[in-house]
Amino acid sequence: MPSLGADMEKGVLVEWNYKEGDRVKKGDIIALVETDKGLIDIEVFEDGIISEIRILPGQEVPVGEVLAVIGDEAGEIKRAGSKKTEPVKKAKKQKKERIRISPRARRLAEKLGVDIKTVQGSGISGTIDGDDVERAAGLKKPETRRTEFAEPGEEQRTDAQNRMRKAIAAAMSLSNREIPHYYLESSIDMTKSLRFLENENRKRSIRERFLPALILIKSVAHALRDVPELNGYWEVDQLLIKQELNIGFSVSLRKGGLINVSIRDADKKKPDEIREDLNDMITRARAGRIRSSDITDSTITLTYLGDMGAEVVYGVIYPPQVALVGFGSIQQRVMAHDGMIAVRPSVRVTLAADHRATDGVSGSRFLESLNEYLQEVEKIWTNGK
Repeated sequence: MPSLGADMEKGVLVEWNYKEGDRVKKGDIIALVETDKGLIDIEVFEDGIISEIRILPGQEVPVGEVLAVIGDEAGEIKRAGSKKTEPVKKAKKQKKERIRISPRARRLAEKLGVDIKTVQGSGISGTIDGDDVERAAGLKKPETRRTEFAEPGEEQRTDAQNRMRKAIAAAMSLSNREIPHYYLESSIDMTKSLRFLENENRKRSIRERFLPALILIKSVAHALRDVPELNGYWEVDQLLIKQELNIGFSVSLRKGGLINVSIRDADKKKPDEIREDLNDMITRARAGRIRSSDITDSTITLTYLGDMGAEVVYGVIYPPQVALVGFGSIQQRVMAHDGMIAVRPSVRVTLAADHRATDGVSGSRFLESLNEYLQEVEKIWTNGK
């Protein structure tokens, strides 16, 4: 059972997509797990054959518990307590329609004799919860579709949304309690970056155009090359600097809540690759098809408020990461330029960092490097060099 966040202690195995004897390869979705942040696809990270499944659907499992055992690619496994190796017969992958339903709801449906195929889910990504089953069985009144503006005191969230909100609250409480944050802030002139972006977009169709977020991701990635101590984890009372540079990007889900997805190797990818990754991640996150590695691979988090109006964001580090970069909205501001007062587009960027891992000197170097890349985006645009 993978850890999908510092606050996660356990999860519920919802279903297996393969059975014992099936051959799997790296990247296959082997199982579906329910966490407080929703349903997560669990990936396979080794090629091989499933020799043993240890956990049954519906079971609650602590983080770190073995869900299944994968044998070698040759098709032979060594049974515990035996010196013999036994062949594993190949089996076809189970073909079945996936219904997103919580374990509690599945048990309730069996008890009440409700066909889950006829139940419409109201949870995140259409997940069926207990209330949906009870409504289908006639034990509860049909839920009235709410407008954007609810009456005072009206319940606005589903059970799944409330669980996600509690999970986010737990993670942020843990962060505030255990991480000694320090904050640095800087205003960066975005005139050159936006002009460069405008020129690039003139060459492209509307669907292929770049948004400012892509420039921010690319520049942050290269600034972290210069200050690598901000790209890592704090584990067992020491800083572990990560070689890979995977930027976590916050995605707002349609039915409420946030989830951080990982843009892998952001420093090495070309802009079109990052754009495709972003579109893919956002689409899958909002459709409830997020993978475990999409969440756990991030080595630092970037929060960008876009055009939502807030000028500055003071982020909370997501453990075990040691830093978070926050960008407010890009706005026209009065600032000094070439010894004159001018109105220019600028962004207020903040760095929230773990004082156990780094200090203000490292943080200041990072913000200085970030500013340099945003003034000369063309140098890092076409490749990862």
